[in-house]
Amino acid sequence: MSGDNPLIGLGDFGPAAKRLIEKLSDGIGGICRPGQIRRVARAEADAAVIHAEADIEIKEMQQRAMKRMVIEQARDQANIEEVVRLALPHLKDDATPEKMDNDWIASFFDQCRIVSNEEMQTLWGRILASEANEAGSFSKRTLRLVSDLDKQDAEMFTALCRFIWGFKPSVLQPLILKVGASIYGDNGVTFGSLTHLDDIGLITFDGLGGFTRKRFSGEVDASYWGQKFRFHFAEASGNEINIGNVLMTQPGIQLARICGAQGIQGVPDYVFEYYQSHAPKMGIACVLPQPDTA
Repeated sequence: MSGDNPLIGLGDFGPAAKRLIEKLSDGIGGICRPGQIRRVARAEADAAVIHAEADIEIKEMQQRAMKRMVIEQARDQANIEEVVRLALPHLKDDATPEKMDNDWIASFFDQCRIVSNEEMQTLWGRILASEANEAGSFSKRTLRLVSDLDKQDAEMFTALCRFIWGFKPSVLQPLILKVGASIYGDNGVTFGSLTHLDDIGLITFDGLGGFTRKRFSGEVDASYWGQKFRFHFAEASGNEINIGNVLMTQPGIQLARICGAQGIQGVPDYVFEYYQSHAPKMGIACVLPQPDTA
């Protein structure tokens, strides 16, 4: 019967969405089957009332506690339904939700069920979709960290991610080369925000000495939000480069891939000017833009 279809109300997102719904239902006993969430909540509420009325010795406090429990469960399941709905548009056609670990699924819903803020639900939805697209994209440690984030934390982190560069083979590196420079402060990255992101475990921040990467070859390919560049060094090998005051932690790297940040016009020019002015110290001969052929 159509009334039992768990995809009712979620739209037609194709086979990948159906596979995800089935996997989530199998993983935690059907509680997250979105089409069932409201029916389960109503059934539990009806049962609770029947039992409460049948037992004349239940005290008023116990009745209030029971009603509170039912209300909380209904709210939590509604949050779960919304997170699942928000995940579906981000699924890839070749997603493999069947590979998702059941313990990970249980941990995921345990963490996100209390989240009602729309922006944070969107973040949880992207995490779910990313894990369904490629199992192992997010650790349970990252889930625990995200569960402690609020909207302001997420906004600070997204602002930082607008300065992320990609260095081959697969290094994500925010280039915060001079804390306090207007290009950073004007876009929400300050000493205070970086200290806070360090405190909550998304980055490692050194406000004094900064960090250096070593053992670069003579040429290093890099990208900034779809633009590709090539860093040319003076020496054929053994080069090093100042990468600024911030390193991403593993949870930070995982979240950076799905946080929804966008690049900022003028950032490559700022980075090039900074490196060119420090070329004698850093051994950088030039920085040349490369066409984006991706």
